[in-house]
Amino acid sequence: MDGVMALLMAGWLFSNVTFLVFGPLMMFLMHPYAQVRSHWVYIICILFMAIGLFSMYFHMTLSFLGQILDEIAILWLLAGSYGIWLPRCYFPAFLGQSRLQFVFLVCITTIVSTFLSFLKPTINAYALNSIAVHVFYIVFQEYKKMDNKELRHIIKVTVVLWAFAFSSWISDRLLCSFWQWINFFYLHSIWHVLISITFPYGIVIMALVDARYEMPDQTLKVRYWPQDTWPVGLPYVEVSGDHKSC
Repeated sequence: MDGVMALLMAGWLFSNVTFLVFGPLMMFLMHPYAQVRSHWVYIICILFMAIGLFSMYFHMTLSFLGQILDEIAILWLLAGSYGIWLPRCYFPAFLGQSRLQFVFLVCITTIVSTFLSFLKPTINAYALNSIAVHVFYIVFQEYKKMDNKELRHIIKVTVVLWAFAFSSWISDRLLCSFWQWINFFYLHSIWHVLISITFPYGIVIMALVDARYEMPDQTLKVRYWPQDTWPVGLPYVEVSGDHKSC
């Protein structure tokens, strides 16, 4: 049993390394975009790295503090992403088109949610994943509006990655006894790796959707690191046009 636990710990720790690699890399790759659109993009990348660190801490200690820190970092990353990239046409009607008021509303809601996360921590993970329903609704609405082949392709790839990641997570939660019975202990690690790969794709989708509304004078081109010609790469956006800070 000690050997199994040691193997699990090693898998969980290794699977979080991707957060610490992709976070700084995306910060570097998205730097030109952040200079034009919003410096808060850097905060999103920092929160992504914090998720990796807090997840490592949680899986090393299996402590309540580690769990809460991990989930709160995810909550604030989602809140920050909404604040930066949600198109104004999806704002609540009583806010009009004011992004400042929307960001204020998001901050208040996130602060309240942060305190509520301590009351029933067993449902936090399910609540965080349920936000994906709204995200997919927005993405689907935008998918129908656009004929941008690049955006449509990257949305399809992201949906597939997220579906595999979520399947790994929910299967690990609900069928834990079965996976233990067949001595397969790696679904949670697979979830970590897949969701960390989904992050760059998600950022690029939100940036492309946002640009249609907030950056009409600029063109965003999807590029892949390390090379566009490679079959697998990390997506990011390159900005061209009249560079004016938003």
